[in-house]
Amino acid sequence: MRRTTYLVVALVSMSWATTIAAAVSSDRTIAMDPAAAARFAGLALKCLHAEYPNHISHTMDGDADARPPHALNPTFYGCYDWHSDVHGHWLLVRLVRLLPDAPFAPMARAELARSFTAENIAGEVAYLQRADRASFERPYGLAWLLQLSAELRRWNDPQAREWESVLRPLEAEAAARLKSWVPKLHYPIRIGEHDQTAFSFGLMWDWAGVAGDTQMRGVLADAARRFYAHDRHCPIDYEPSGEDFLSPCLGEADFMRRVLDPPAFGRWLSEFLPGIPEKADSTWLPPAVVTDRTDPKLAHIDGLNLSRAWMLEGMARGLEADDRRVVVLRALAASHGQAALPAVTGEHYEGGHWLGTFAVYLTSGAGIAAPR
Repeated sequence: MRRTTYLVVALVSMSWATTIAAAVSSDRTIAMDPAAAARFAGLALKCLHAEYPNHISHTMDGDADARPPHALNPTFYGCYDWHSDVHGHWLLVRLVRLLPDAPFAPMARAELARSFTAENIAGEVAYLQRADRASFERPYGLAWLLQLSAELRRWNDPQAREWESVLRPLEAEAAARLKSWVPKLHYPIRIGEHDQTAFSFGLMWDWAGVAGDTQMRGVLADAARRFYAHDRHCPIDYEPSGEDFLSPCLGEADFMRRVLDPPAFGRWLSEFLPGIPEKADSTWLPPAVVTDRTDPKLAHIDGLNLSRAWMLEGMARGLEADDRRVVVLRALAASHGQAALPAVTGEHYEGGHWLGTFAVYLTSGAGIAAPR
């Protein structure tokens, strides 16, 4: 029963709380504070189709390639950049799936329907398939695209079924690119920003469980063996770097708890992060400090605290129930959530265009509820 029961993190009146919710085969019983969900949905609705400001990663071979974002990427041109728009769509799909009667649901459905047309997705596929775009949004943006597809696959709703069908060619293109790339990758990417492999591998692993893609699971299990199985003494004291929004050490552990069973994960974690205290200790991995939320790179640190929170909770969930580290990891997850969630307000576009996704991923237990 332990594997079918998960911790749900709920935000109530800007406070951090945890509650246990039982789920047999899905996350339909997740409890989220409606006001918090509405606030996070509002952040995505504000930017989903806002074309500017825009930061595009686009290779040009000539003048004809100098085109506005909506012409280059007819579905995912908002929210400042492609990957943020992709996971902004994920945010809305997830919230409407979990809270179908929420006041924001009709507007969210309308905005999603505006995006998910056959013509728009065909334009996205054509953009990806050009030969000089082999590394476009790899792996972070493509992994989030798969996560978006997984959320649609899990949604038992007629409109969602239509959107899933429309998205399927882009899903197939993204999955094929990642399956081709991972076996050729000779070294993992251990940074704290978009290129980190461990975090994206976790999103890809969860998508493969929903899609029933055993080939992807095999590719990722092989990568786990090659890249991470023998890692020891991760230098977590060196974290964070000044612009991280993902923890290299915790990201790796959160991926490995997906691949390994609890006894094996516990043994691996003892070697990988031997410094985890057996009692809550404020000196071990305190929440990171944000100095300027108007700076788009320094605002990454709010995202780091949010992602640390869900990674720590994931690590706790991957251990055996009586492991003494579980309580410590959950306490650390709570402190990181408390440090970051009040900042997810949208006051500054630098964080408003993407932090809502990280807040929803955490508070709705997205990585925890995914099928093993």
